Amino acid sequence: MTIDLTTYALSDEELDLARAVRDFADKVVAPASYEADRTKTLPMDVVAQMGELGLFGIPFPEEHGGQGGDYFTLGLAIEALARVDQSIAITLEAGVSLGAMPIHLFGTEEQKAELLPDLLEGRALAGFGLTEPEAGSDAGATRTTARLEGDEWVINGAKQFITNSGTPITRFVTVTAVTGERDGRKEISTIIVPNGTPGFTVEAPYDKVGWHASDTHPLTFRDARVPAGNLLGQRGRGFAGFLHILDEGRIAIAALATGAAEGCLEAAIDYAQQRTVFGEPLATRQNVQFVIARMQSRVHGARLAWHHAARLRDAGKPFKTEAAIAKLVSSEAAMDNARDATQIFGGNGFMNEYPVARHYRDSKILEIGEGTSEVQLLVVARALGVA
Repeated sequence: MTIDLTTYALSDEELDLARAVRDFADKVVAPASYEADRTKTLPMDVVAQMGELGLFGIPFPEEHGGQGGDYFTLGLAIEALARVDQSIAITLEAGVSLGAMPIHLFGTEEQKAELLPDLLEGRALAGFGLTEPEAGSDAGATRTTARLEGDEWVINGAKQFITNSGTPITRFVTVTAVTGERDGRKEISTIIVPNGTPGFTVEAPYDKVGWHASDTHPLTFRDARVPAGNLLGQRGRGFAGFLHILDEGRIAIAALATGAAEGCLEAAIDYAQQRTVFGEPLATRQNVQFVIARMQSRVHGARLAWHHAARLRDAGKPFKTEAAIAKLVSSEAAMDNARDATQIFGGNGFMNEYPVARHYRDSKILEIGEGTSEVQLLVVARALGVA
């Protein structure tokens, strides 16, 4: 069972893209998802095919190898992938929103020309080094430092939970670091650190509850030296730049969460129609019908929310509050639908070979990553003038 996307006022081009990625997800991503999850391995052949489809280049200009699309179209692709495998969807989301987008928005022409082509064609990935052991939601508490010695930045500190930081094709990570003090406050800048830089260590991967096939590592920096020209954007503007990146990223995560919620809905409908209980399909039970109807209402609301935020962003209008609402609503929809789908599956829902079990494990992080639900509530409250 598949939801009819024609009811969402998509253009013909958007509809074609959504259908193409859904077909790819069903035929290529889904068959590999169980083994990738079981072995906790990112399937690089699938990533390569995503690159060949142009997915990593969707919202970027053609001059750097992009597809000339927009953020809304990127969301359609992420949603389509998340229906069947959140690990693959987050690989795309992070590769675009957190890997390539900072270079596109803040990089010099030389940095763009050097780094973007491989990123946008899926030949390389990059990480986004913001979170630290003592600086998560309070990103201003950054402790990683970078001091300028001659024509080099010397970086010391640690980052954690960094996606796409240790894959075979990871080219670099972009990190926030304290580069001094301004008006009595930390001056935070953004610096590009290539993988393989002496003093920069990608530590062993995490043993995570979910997103098993997504590449995630802690990073350490011990007198890691990079050229002064690796500064990304203006010195002292790193924190502000990354806040903008996070606002955009929340739209993409909302699209991912919507896809996860829809994947649970589709699985629940199919299972309820096929599973026989006391001689009748499970779907004939009114309580099951009501649960499924509520699951659909969550998917619909989540999709409308991220669509709205993405359209605002692409139109150049303020979207911070709408992105927070979309992320809040959709992540809750994913978690609630995963729980309901698992219940409908009964004992089978506890078996990892069923997608709903993976969605149940995977979806919790959606209420935490790229700003917790509490942070989204704070953003909305501030917009209303009550915080």
